[in-house]
Amino acid sequence: MSTELIVRIVAGAFVLISLTLSHFSGSIDLSTPSWLWLTAFVGLNLFQSGFTKFCPLVNILHKLGFKDSAACEVPSR
Repeated sequence: MSTELIVRIVAGAFVLISLTLSHFSGSIDLSTPSWLWLTAFVGLNLFQSGFTKFCPLVNILHKLGFKDSAACEVPSR
């Protein structure tokens, strides 16, 4: 597993953990619609992309013509 994938997993986990801790401490209410659901989506996407190597933003950027840098290139399967 590459360092980039580990970074995605850890970053996604931290986002989700912070949302969960804030919800259960009473700081935020995730039971009502809010912009925090966008944060939850980003955290889940980061977390899953670390395991599946599928990231919608990467696909969109590739279609727009952006290239991966050599340091961040994910090897193809």
